[in-house]
Amino acid sequence: MPAGSERAGEPVVEPTDLPVTFRPRGVRVAALVFGGLLLATVVVLWLSFPDDVRASFTTFQRLTVLVLGLMVLVIEHGLSRCRIDATAGGLHVVNGYRTHDYTWPEVVAVTLRPGNPWTVLDLSDGTSQAAMGIQGSDGARAKAQVRRLRALIEAHAADEPPRPGPAQPR
Repeated sequence: MPAGSERAGEPVVEPTDLPVTFRPRGVRVAALVFGGLLLATVVVLWLSFPDDVRASFTTFQRLTVLVLGLMVLVIEHGLSRCRIDATAGGLHVVNGYRTHDYTWPEVVAVTLRPGNPWTVLDLSDGTSQAAMGIQGSDGARAKAQVRRLRALIEAHAADEPPRPGPAQPR
């Protein structure tokens, strides 16, 4: 376990039955709350305009607002879908709209240092990969998830030989 990634004396968590999915809670709640507030604000503002002001908006201006709203929705959806799926075959990491698959022996360690936004997987080929499915903003819940993922990595480390090279994003 890398130094500084968790406090000394915290209990070790035993691996659990698979599959296990790790998802950030804070990001999903923030996306729902702020997305809802943004939508409500836009609707209330639109309805508060007098009819002549609403009629003065061109089709292009209306489409611009819709496109900006869709862009916000796409970004929030990408952040909300981040996860780490632990299965018998290994880890499936979803970071926004990119995915990575690793067998258990490919994952050497997982770290979440104080102040880091999300976990990092250290891989057997010497590279590392961000894993946004566990985020530091979740506090104690994130630390518990890191301990659980570490226990799973240790329990499955000798399952099979690692495949050569880093995993390719799909």
